Amino acid sequence: MPNHKLARGVALVGAGMSKFGAFKGKTSRDLFVEAYVEMLESVDLGINPKEIEALYVGNYSCDLFEGQGHIAPIMASWTGLNPLPAVRVEDACASAGLALREGILAIASGMYDVVVVSGVEKMTDLPTEKVTDTLATAADVQYEIPAGFTFPGFYAAMATAYMHAYGATPETFMRVGIKNHQNGSMNEKAQFGATISSMMEGRKASAAKKGLPIPEWKDEMDFLHDDRANPIIAWPMRLYDCSPISDGAAVVLLVSEDLASKYSRNPIYITGTGQASDGALHDRQILTSIPSARLAANQAYQMAGITPADIDFAEVHDCFTIAEIIATEDLGFFEPGKGWIAAEQGDTSRIGPKPINLSGGLKSKGHPVGASGVGQVVEVWKQLRGQAGERQVPGKLRYGLTHNVGGTGQTCLVHIFERRD
Repeated sequence: MPNHKLARGVALVGAGMSKFGAFKGKTSRDLFVEAYVEMLESVDLGINPKEIEALYVGNYSCDLFEGQGHIAPIMASWTGLNPLPAVRVEDACASAGLALREGILAIASGMYDVVVVSGVEKMTDLPTEKVTDTLATAADVQYEIPAGFTFPGFYAAMATAYMHAYGATPETFMRVGIKNHQNGSMNEKAQFGATISSMMEGRKASAAKKGLPIPEWKDEMDFLHDDRANPIIAWPMRLYDCSPISDGAAVVLLVSEDLASKYSRNPIYITGTGQASDGALHDRQILTSIPSARLAANQAYQMAGITPADIDFAEVHDCFTIAEIIATEDLGFFEPGKGWIAAEQGDTSRIGPKPINLSGGLKSKGHPVGASGVGQVVEVWKQLRGQAGERQVPGKLRYGLTHNVGGTGQTCLVHIFERRD
């Protein structure tokens, strides 16, 4: 594999995001403006919007979710960025990660010095069955969807294959969810900013208030085994193994490395980017790994000149709990078949040796599909700058990583970020 390098360095100097959740009455452009304004306010030394030269918007399907196409110039208009070039890119749930890569390449090429990169999605205006239909367009609609697959089914197939190959259990996946909700409970922007335990106690309190029998769950695992509280969606994936339907937007500001000190006292540098593609799930020889993720990660590591051991923490694409475990192996943090053991041992917890999804991940923070890849970057920005509050990883951090998957892995983008003191 060629060891490509960026022609010039790229720095991240601002980041913002809307709260993720379900927002009746708000549109994608409303959420975009919220994230854009927060991004402007995050730039240490200030930014005149007139200095921005281009806008890249990651979005999966405003066309189907909102009946609105051609959204990039609309977002530019609502943030006062017209008449700049405004580009929408789409690669399913990896759309925002792709937008980030396009922004990086635009600066590295010398075409622009200052660009805004974003992701946005408004999903909750549609009923759940219509959301399912819309998401299904990211699969192979000629072969997979007619066979009855939806995305919970795809990842359930991956989960059962993984369990059979390596000995993981449904309880393994439950522990990933518990961990991510614990992290998300410390994230003010998370859709589910609550621990599994607190949600369980809330159910008990609600039953008592209504005069109904109070469930006698002993702990989180007892609650997650209850078919009524946590129904099976596609075995072994239960409700609390699945990321939610979400609305949200995230925006970051990229500049050429030589301009970083003009905008920020503490810029973050993008030192590695990788992207790869693959066929649909039905064509893969194995279901326990996502080959595009391995290829994209290797490209990013080679460009950055580091190894997986150098990564201090990562935000990975946990659309389902099994996806996080597979990601930690594909990224080289753990050997194949060992990621589930690491998860059970607490190695991926906030205080573990390889913290994963400190934001709460897609599982707890939310998954507005076209926004998730840039939402991950916002968390890396905060962690590397020591601004993540209660969920801040202790100790000195140098490298963070984002891993953004489209569909079942037909697309994957991996980015590496560095803090330099």
